[in-house]
Amino acid sequence: MAEILADPALWLPLTFAGLMGLSILIYVVLDGFDLGVGLLFPFADEAEKDRMVASIGPFWDANETWLVMAVGLLLVAFPVAHGAILTALYLPVAVMLVGLILRGVAFEFRVKAPLRYKRGWDFAFFLGSALTSLSQGFMLGMYIMGLDATSATLAFSAVTAVFLTVGYSFIGAAWLIGKTEGALQDKAVEWARGGIWGLLLGIGAISVASPLVSPRIFERWFSWPEILWLSPLPILSAALLLALWGALRRLPSADDRGAWVPFSCGTGLFVLAFFGMAYSFYPYVVPEQLTIFEAASAPESLMIILVGAIVVMPMIAAYTVLAYVVFRGKATDLRYD
Repeated sequence: MAEILADPALWLPLTFAGLMGLSILIYVVLDGFDLGVGLLFPFADEAEKDRMVASIGPFWDANETWLVMAVGLLLVAFPVAHGAILTALYLPVAVMLVGLILRGVAFEFRVKAPLRYKRGWDFAFFLGSALTSLSQGFMLGMYIMGLDATSATLAFSAVTAVFLTVGYSFIGAAWLIGKTEGALQDKAVEWARGGIWGLLLGIGAISVASPLVSPRIFERWFSWPEILWLSPLPILSAALLLALWGALRRLPSADDRGAWVPFSCGTGLFVLAFFGMAYSFYPYVVPEQLTIFEAASAPESLMIILVGAIVVMPMIAAYTVLAYVVFRGKATDLRYD
């Protein structure tokens, strides 16, 4: 540890890898639930759609800021990796951007456009959410497969795209359980009970594929004593799944007790899955091709960038926390006047 701290060429890449990973994790959890809300639009009536949009209205644009932060850190701290990843994933990245733009436009126009166009903008909001979720799942699958485009890796990436999309719909339903009440909350509980299987299958598929793709990951997972370091993750995941299923069986409750348990457990599962991937792929930023040390910018450049990150990231975090504190409680009608 002392050797790492004494050498900026070692601790600076590790620091930026940690900051980038933290940004990705925050984005997946926060933007995951508002993407999930959009994915559930076809199952709700008009009044419920308005309340669903109101539940994410104060948060969705702040949530996406973390994606910008993560991509920015990848670009400036690991430019070689940025080029390799974006080159391999150019098409799904373009689809994701189209989806994000469509969501943003639809979010505003569904409220401000004439009423006869509202249904069309509702569909656009769902479509943007679906494109974004599917493209992110496809990129995750390709990343796990080492960015190698073959028929097998493309098929696995397509499956991952579906599972991540269902996982987002689950976390969106869990968010609605906490933010809504009445008939919509009842529906959200049913949506969450269905979506939990997609989340479980998605985590299972990634867990099975990761060690099979890489002998190095297989060795890290199943050799002794390394298996001990990984063992808490599946144990905690199983405990969270049991707690989640028990909470969903008890909901909805008359006093709204436990309404936030599904979202908390779902968030915990995403966090554990993320740490499992980080443990598996470290120290590679491009699987089996580039380590974070090989892809990092010069230490002098990273030191300057670190100053900016130390200023910017706490500001984004403070703004995010402020939004969630100010707009806590049950969702009310979203108004622009």
